[in-house]
Amino acid sequence: MEIAGASAVVTGAGAGIGAAISHALGACGARGVLVADLDGDRAAAVAQELRARGTAAEARAVDVADGAAVAAMVEAAEDAFGGLDLMVSNAGIGTGAGIEADLDQWQRAYEVNVLAHVHAARAALPGMLERGSGAFVHTASAAGLLTMLGDAPYAVTKHAAVAFAEWLAITYGGRGIQVAALCPQGVETDLLRAADEGLPGRAVRAAGAVLSPAEVADAVVAGLQEGRFLILPHPEVAEHVRGKAAAPERWIAALQRAQAALDV
Repeated sequence: MEIAGASAVVTGAGAGIGAAISHALGACGARGVLVADLDGDRAAAVAQELRARGTAAEARAVDVADGAAVAAMVEAAEDAFGGLDLMVSNAGIGTGAGIEADLDQWQRAYEVNVLAHVHAARAALPGMLERGSGAFVHTASAAGLLTMLGDAPYAVTKHAAVAFAEWLAITYGGRGIQVAALCPQGVETDLLRAADEGLPGRAVRAAGAVLSPAEVADAVVAGLQEGRFLILPHPEVAEHVRGKAAAPERWIAALQRAQAALDV
């Protein structure tokens, strides 16, 4: 898609990857960005930064697990910018829990990491289909293609997020809708720093380079412009996926060894 002149909503945009994507879209000439976050003050701060750099921006406090709130957010963006061209569904959470995760943790992970993408698509698709164009970016994580040591709800729901993005691309690609699944490995964000004390954080940092949010945002811009479905800021993730498909038992054995080494 052409970012210059496009309007966008970015969720989970009060910091980290979402904030960086918002700034990258503004730098590429987006006509307007609605910055959404559970923390309204952080969203407002990012929107103010965008306006200071010449990009029209709105801020909104939104719980992406609330379908009505997501629908109102999309409507606000359409009203503010004369339509919505790009929906970046970026908010996500981890649990740091395995089989002991309680049902509330599973439910919240499902609501934020999966259903938020569904709510966004249900709200944004009608307008996009009417215009015959539009794009979605779903932040899913390399965990959605591989796994996440030490966090069962995260691994499972991120797989589901990739699956939904794939379904959306297949179902609506012929009607002008572009869909991308963003699957980074380690990124220096609040989410990773919160996981540093446990196995998930140690596993991510041991897996390879930890990128800055700005580096991920650059990959998103390139992926959108090139029309890619999988956006992989860490190119080695593609090699891991190929290895997993070619020899799943060997891949699982390698991760079993990695977990044993890290589980201290």
